[in-house]
Amino acid sequence: MPPFAIIAFVLILARATAELSLSRLNQGYVRARANDVPPAFRAMIDEATYRRSVDYTLAKSRFGDVTSMFEAVVLIVVIFSGVLPWAFGRFSASFGSSTLAMAGFLFVTGIALSISGLPFAWYAQFKLEERFGFNTTTTKTWVLDRMKGFLLAGLLGYPLLALVLKLIEWTGANWWLWAAAIVIAFQLLLLLVAPAIIMPLFNKFIPLPEGTLRERLFALAQRTKFPTRSIEAMDGSKRSRHSNAFFTGFGRFRKIVLFDTLIAQLTEPELESVLAHEIGHYKKRHVLKLLGVSIAGVLVAFAAIAWLARQQWFYRAFGFEHQGGLAAANVVPAMLLFALLAGTISFWVSPVVHIWSRRFEYEADAFARATMGEAQPLIRALRKLSEKNLSNLTPHPLYSSFYYSHPTLLERERALGISA
Repeated sequence: MPPFAIIAFVLILARATAELSLSRLNQGYVRARANDVPPAFRAMIDEATYRRSVDYTLAKSRFGDVTSMFEAVVLIVVIFSGVLPWAFGRFSASFGSSTLAMAGFLFVTGIALSISGLPFAWYAQFKLEERFGFNTTTTKTWVLDRMKGFLLAGLLGYPLLALVLKLIEWTGANWWLWAAAIVIAFQLLLLLVAPAIIMPLFNKFIPLPEGTLRERLFALAQRTKFPTRSIEAMDGSKRSRHSNAFFTGFGRFRKIVLFDTLIAQLTEPELESVLAHEIGHYKKRHVLKLLGVSIAGVLVAFAAIAWLARQQWFYRAFGFEHQGGLAAANVVPAMLLFALLAGTISFWVSPVVHIWSRRFEYEADAFARATMGEAQPLIRALRKLSEKNLSNLTPHPLYSSFYYSHPTLLERERALGISA
């Protein structure tokens, strides 16, 4: 096995081992606190509900172990068995090496790999979530969601792939800069059109009915100078009893969205505090900062792909023949291999990313507290959401650093108390 192939193999195994070890560490940590409700949470959750949250956490964790190991095995088989060079050769022999054909190879390979995860997604929805009372979707809705997703991937993803590969022919050695610019522009366009065109394909959005809640939330938006086109309720209960709130779009297309489950679970002051938190992300420019990081990530990714596409050792490590020259057929293997290996690398930097993300959450919480004039509405909302969603109230700190983009409930409460 070539040296770089050995390195990649070791990194994949290391990630799989780390994921399993972190999961087992967290399971033991949660079990050790399962018999009694921790003192910090006794005022918000009864013993029976706490026990269910522990059971839910452990069930998800065990299922996650199986899923992670399966994904690691699939990745190892796909990358090191020679199936990719074989499939690439067969596809090229049958359809040629034109831009459209090469985009088709990437698209078909991506769809094929995603299909392997469908049984796990089905089990998570209809067995695990059903067992704990969260699932509300039907088999028909679940199947339609996947079909719509594949169709959108074909209508949007395939033309984008074809355009990116065509840029190699049009722009030469600097193709990756143009490709990154096209992908970034496409992402920005999606942010604009998704609320009006794509999201309604999956959920129904209706304006929040006239009443005190609508008046309260619009007053909050006006008070915080948050420009919004509308405040809408989304039928999240069509698929799950989990709840959420978010805003989407830019400029005059921006709108606030509340899950109907969230509206049912929280009081009006609590809903206002949740919305104040979301507005805090906007006012603190978190959205723009995250967008900037995303743009930088796209540039780095395409620069890496362009460099790897020129390295014979990289191709040969995974059984591909380096054709030489600048053409779509020569860049496609680098794109595919980079996409498959990117998650293995990003896993190790996730704690650093989560430190940044959690800081944003603290800042948004502080904004909500200042806007509301007190911390209690937000604390009550966070407690209710943790209880209703059977959240893990006692994650192991190391596990949390790798997997939690948000601070734990106790950490958020302490931060709100410190700033009180």
